[in-house]
Amino acid sequence: MIKHVVMWCFGGDKESNVKQAVEQLNSLKGQISEIETLETGVNYNESDAAYDLVLITTHKSNQDLEAYQVHPAHQKVASFIKTVVEKRVVVDFEY
Repeated sequence: MIKHVVMWCFGGDKESNVKQAVEQLNSLKGQISEIETLETGVNYNESDAAYDLVLITTHKSNQDLEAYQVHPAHQKVASFIKTVVEKRVVVDFEY
């Protein structure tokens, strides 16, 4: 199994942008069959080291993760997020 973890720091109207990102990300579960699980979390920690939003997805294989990443529904969400995000970090690992 593969776990895909992404965290973002948002700019602009942060509250609105995070809300839109959460709604769009959560909609992917019903659209992309290669997603086993999908979880989003909005940060409440005010630390300088904190990010605003986390996405955690699981996939049966690296091939499923790759299929998810190129899926048109994912690409649409990614395009929106790229326009409102200041920083992004990602970790993919087997478990």
